[in-house]
Amino acid sequence: MKILYAIQGTGNGHLCRAMDVIPCLQAFGEVDVLISGIQADICIPFDIKYRLHGLSFIFGKSGGVDLWKTFMSSTVRKLLQEINEVPVQDYDLVINDFEPITAWACQTKDLPCIGLSHQIGAMHPDSPKPDETDMMGKFIMKNYAPVTQAYGFHFKQYHHSIFTPVIREPIRSLEPTNEGHYTVYLPSYDDAHLLKQLTKFTDVNWEVFSKHNTKPLHMKNVKIQPINNDAFVKSMASSEGVLCGAGFETPAEALYLGKKVLAIPMKNQYEQHLNAAALEDIGVPVIKSLKKKYEYDIELWLNSTDTVKVDYRNNTMQIVETIINKNT
Repeated sequence: MKILYAIQGTGNGHLCRAMDVIPCLQAFGEVDVLISGIQADICIPFDIKYRLHGLSFIFGKSGGVDLWKTFMSSTVRKLLQEINEVPVQDYDLVINDFEPITAWACQTKDLPCIGLSHQIGAMHPDSPKPDETDMMGKFIMKNYAPVTQAYGFHFKQYHHSIFTPVIREPIRSLEPTNEGHYTVYLPSYDDAHLLKQLTKFTDVNWEVFSKHNTKPLHMKNVKIQPINNDAFVKSMASSEGVLCGAGFETPAEALYLGKKVLAIPMKNQYEQHLNAAALEDIGVPVIKSLKKKYEYDIELWLNSTDTVKVDYRNNTMQIVETIINKNT
């Protein structure tokens, strides 16, 4: 069986999950990997058959997505060309992790496309939703990567078609410790914003991983270093807590490691507001931004010893096997 596994390359979560999903898919056939998008910071140890420009959300510098840069990064002509040229018809099975090119290629060629992504879990009617409805964000999420069958991941199993997070093996093999520092991953904030706010908490050591610089920087009680997957995992595993965006993989991994988490959803990013609603549902504190009015909430979190208990079992092979059996 020939399988095309198409992965969204915006952010790092999709690629982290792929590290565990790809070997499971390879047990059932020949697997070609496609990645589209231009915002990932990590590499996966597998051959990539197709690398496409795709449609990436571009992170801003003050807590949100830069909608103008996002629009300008993906011309319609390039997008249509990639949709037209990707050879989805050559495969027995197309499995899609929120990847728009193959999803729309299957749609236009009337071929099945199996969705296996966190976004599907977050959008499911049974999953928690934010109080404020972002109609544009909801429309984009719903139509970004259309599929014919849908399976999702979320922080909690809200429906039988939703699975708990895939925790990659390097995280599962760790023995968490507590060296007293706090790990920070907020890619939609630039270093100046982070330094301004985090240095206010003078008795806390912050280890920041930044998309916005290429050299390590140390100012007062804040250490900033470029994104490095191994260093980030080491920092998170030995931290007291993790301050991060309301993405999916980073909070899920931090919770799996038993760390307390404080999440800040990106502005103009509906998925992160869906995640924030689900995180609050399981007991994780969420604030809207790093602005001054949320300093008290950050202080409360820093002084808290509460952690949220989760049971994220290693069931990736069973998930893949279920999907393969239902679609072959």
